[in-house]
Amino acid sequence: MTAEWVAASVRARAMARRRAGAGACRAAALCTDLQAALDVLSTTPVSAWLDGVTTPADADRHARADLLWTMRVLAGWVPARGTRVLRALAAGVERAEILVRAAALDQAAGAAAGTASRSGLIAPAAEVPVANGLELGALATAWPRLRRARSADELDAALRHSPWGAMGDATERADVLTAVWLRRVAREATPARPWATGAAALLVARLVLLGQPVPTRLPGLVRGLVGDGWTRARDADGLRDSLPHALRPMLDDVDGPQDLWRAEARFRERVHTDGLTMLRGALPGPPVVVGAVAVLAVDAWRVRAALTSAWSGGPDRAPAGLEVLDAVA
Repeated sequence: MTAEWVAASVRARAMARRRAGAGACRAAALCTDLQAALDVLSTTPVSAWLDGVTTPADADRHARADLLWTMRVLAGWVPARGTRVLRALAAGVERAEILVRAAALDQAAGAAAGTASRSGLIAPAAEVPVANGLELGALATAWPRLRRARSADELDAALRHSPWGAMGDATERADVLTAVWLRRVAREATPARPWATGAAALLVARLVLLGQPVPTRLPGLVRGLVGDGWTRARDADGLRDSLPHALRPMLDDVDGPQDLWRAEARFRERVHTDGLTMLRGALPGPPVVVGAVAVLAVDAWRVRAALTSAWSGGPDRAPAGLEVLDAVA
């Protein structure tokens, strides 16, 4: 395996250098307006994908597009069987695109229903143009078919007949899609399995600590990652005790939903550290490619957090954002 992964590993290490870095992100987070933060980041390697950003939402879309571009480039260098690894990672981008499409369809349906109720007419079927969203190419799971859905019902039907499976109602979509993705990452991108289990723990922690309904499919989807004891937990202590031992430290000092950001920051720090270790120490192979994607994803999260802080008026108005950045610096 090592020999056939040499070129891909060299390319992955080179692409992983396209990061803003914790220092630049912290400096950007200290700014009191978005343009000043963008000016700070304009001297870093992420300046290319920040072009045209005017809101944090723009930054999120641009970051997703850049990460997908990285994975598509790497897919051209990995051996044929390595495409499966990148396709599993890229399913996270597809998940986000599905949610964007679903939200647009729901909004269109609501607008049509509102117009019909005011006029007394039967609401017409929602008409939403096919999005110009991201092109996943060979890394797509089912996106070429899903993006053509013209209504929420049509999208749900397409999902049911795809590897994503049934979503349940609109309130369950995001969590079920996340769980399907994490289970797939754990199975097909094995170097990233510890991260998939950590992300699954954060997912169930939010449901438990916020007292939110658990989607019907979710316990079965995450059982192989975090067990099912969490379904009986009623508080933070019970939740910690219900998780596998390796995951419990991630929820240290989490006493309620207001503390979940600490667990998320701790998790992202772990992903970043593990990713750097894979990049620097692993022999040519899947871990190097997975590590490159990981460190770029965490860097993009830092950039988005910094821009959100600046957009909010700086650390005096968004102190938690700066604390999160400090936690992973």
